Amino acid sequence: MSDINIRITGKAGRITLTRPQALNAMTYEMCLAIEATLDSWREDDAVTLVVIDAEGDRAFCSGGDIAELYETGTKGDYAYGQKFWADEYRLNHKIFSYPKPVVSFMQGFTMGGGVGIGCHGSHRIVGESSQIAMPEVGIGLVPDVGGSLMLALAPGRLGEYLGVTASRMNADDAIYAGFADTYVPQSMWEDLISELEQTGDVGRIDPVAVAPPEGVLRAQQTQIDALFAGEALGDIQRLLATDESDFAAAARKLMGRNSPLSMACAVEIVHRLRGTSLSIEKALDLEYRFTARAMEHADFLEGIRAAIIDKDRSPKWRFTEGDVPTMEVSKMLMPLGENALTL
Repeated sequence: MSDINIRITGKAGRITLTRPQALNAMTYEMCLAIEATLDSWREDDAVTLVVIDAEGDRAFCSGGDIAELYETGTKGDYAYGQKFWADEYRLNHKIFSYPKPVVSFMQGFTMGGGVGIGCHGSHRIVGESSQIAMPEVGIGLVPDVGGSLMLALAPGRLGEYLGVTASRMNADDAIYAGFADTYVPQSMWEDLISELEQTGDVGRIDPVAVAPPEGVLRAQQTQIDALFAGEALGDIQRLLATDESDFAAAARKLMGRNSPLSMACAVEIVHRLRGTSLSIEKALDLEYRFTARAMEHADFLEGIRAAIIDKDRSPKWRFTEGDVPTMEVSKMLMPLGENALTL
């Protein structure tokens, strides 16, 4: 298909996203094509490793192509979205557990669905233009595609902060937070990919890695831990309201754009994941409990309307006054029974 270029070059299976005009946003067809390809390469001795990259300077993958989700959802067809997310999460799981090295090169925007294909591989490379984020709460979803796993594993309360503010991470921040592994200047990417194709040796990555330009998260960690330590979204909001720092003001402004129900559920998901039972399977299951209900019971359709349909950037969220009721969070995250995600 024209949106993706799949081939074997040397010892490398190559998957290149080729719709830079759309910031390489992931369509349903692209998702299925990547999954089928990974399945076929799993036992193929000709493929030693997999390289996932993208055309264009602006984005590795800006997220999922959500226009069709809106079109079907506004007609009352929730099954399409449920199938889309279930199939996408199955792909995320396959990348995470793939038996061969998966090397991703993430320039520019890597957000939402882009995190799902770029940040679960074994070798995650970022460069000087990289901007990684989980912005789902801004459209009435929760951090998904397995991203909640990384949020739960991030240092201190960084997971809550990134999940509810949708803050963007540069290369250094992404490595610190656990969304990436290695900084390689982008001028060196083409030669490095050629070496990987010729040798099939991921050890070639290490000699070209250098220290990235410094990010902001390390310096903010103490404030983040203090202000995002609440058990629920309302606790965090009250802590932020009493803090007069520039950091707290910036966080309040970012959160003011996002769906309160989504933020409350994002905090709850991160809290449920932390501990000895943390796994990619549990993360995807919790995410799917929300997304399977998102069109009918959450702010998703309103979020998409405001962001990409009418583009008025003025979503009318529910629960903008007072705390999000605990019961509403519980309802969004209840087990789905026979409709639960299967991987």
